[in-house]
Amino acid sequence: APPIERKDLLMDAHAANEPIIDAEEIVDGFREWIELESPTDDREAVNRVADLVERQCAEFGLVTERTPGEEGWGDLVRARSPGNDGSEPGILVLCHIDTVHPIGTKHSDNAIRREGDMFYGPGTYDMKSGAYLALYAYRHLIRKGGKSRLPVTFMFMSEEEVGSPFTRKHIEAEAKRAKYALVTEPARDGGKAVVARKGVGRFVIQATGRPAHAGAKHEEGRSAIREIARQIVAIEDMTDYARGVTFNVGTISGGTGVNVVPRECTMELDMRVLTPADGEEMTARIHALTPHDPDVTLKIEGGMNRPPYEMTPESEALFNFAREASLEHGFDLQYTTVTGGGSDGNFTAALGVPTLDGMGADGAGAHTLFEHVIVSSLKPRAETWVKLFERLE
Repeated sequence: APPIERKDLLMDAHAANEPIIDAEEIVDGFREWIELESPTDDREAVNRVADLVERQCAEFGLVTERTPGEEGWGDLVRARSPGNDGSEPGILVLCHIDTVHPIGTKHSDNAIRREGDMFYGPGTYDMKSGAYLALYAYRHLIRKGGKSRLPVTFMFMSEEEVGSPFTRKHIEAEAKRAKYALVTEPARDGGKAVVARKGVGRFVIQATGRPAHAGAKHEEGRSAIREIARQIVAIEDMTDYARGVTFNVGTISGGTGVNVVPRECTMELDMRVLTPADGEEMTARIHALTPHDPDVTLKIEGGMNRPPYEMTPESEALFNFAREASLEHGFDLQYTTVTGGGSDGNFTAALGVPTLDGMGADGAGAHTLFEHVIVSSLKPRAETWVKLFERLE
């Protein structure tokens, strides 16, 4: 028999007056989001995506609310199912619309394109495809005449890639009223969901020394760069893979000229931990650092940016519910034991809300120039979303 083409499936569905989940329709939808590049630090660019999301949510029958961003960040868009005023415990869907890629990436280093079963572009995998996927699934449930048993609230964050400094308080406020949290971050390791994430700490450490002429008065100088270099070695030596604790100095800045003993130097430090206890211990160790050179001072700021997200019996039960629903349409959903990256799911999980993360599209290359999603992963994952909206109670 000849293969059944997509157009034939659509005609059959139309003839039966029954809408179907169509991966190509999902691709067409999230492509529009990806065309609007939205690096976190470009408020206007992020808000262009927020405009599109707000309009589409309203078209899909959701009631929207927009909160202006603070401290230069883009706006937060909430979208609630009809009759949902946020007071009744329901399903909280967490998404973000910012990316790490600069404007122009879609035309150069990771051009938007389709190559077989893979769709490329900045922000495809992390995580515009996943955010659109969940919204599409909600719309599909409505257009086939169904409804969610619980009220549904979507949140589209504008600055998740830098730790959600503006939206965190709004996420936590919604989470305190939520029964479940579903996160549209991308799937991991071949389509697996995420049930645990490391906690994230961020620190800024500044050394202040004494400037001097590097030739004539070198002995009078006290180098801030030298001090920071010694601190970097000591801090990164605190990494303990057995405990799941890592330290990474990601940026350094300092000095005024090659012939000047540098007075100032600053580094930014990323820390990852598995447990709250490790977060407290390691944060205390960072703040207890002292200068190697007594004539140099250290200023240390920062702490835990995202609490650890640990799997609880309630979160495991939520995963099992999702897996059983997925098996009905031939999708054997699995989960990763833990991932090092943080998400907004860290906030909901820390508040005791059963949280299931990594429910976006399958693919690879988050934060890289080969970022892509696997188109064939979209339909089964959308079917799972539909069943979660329809059945969670």
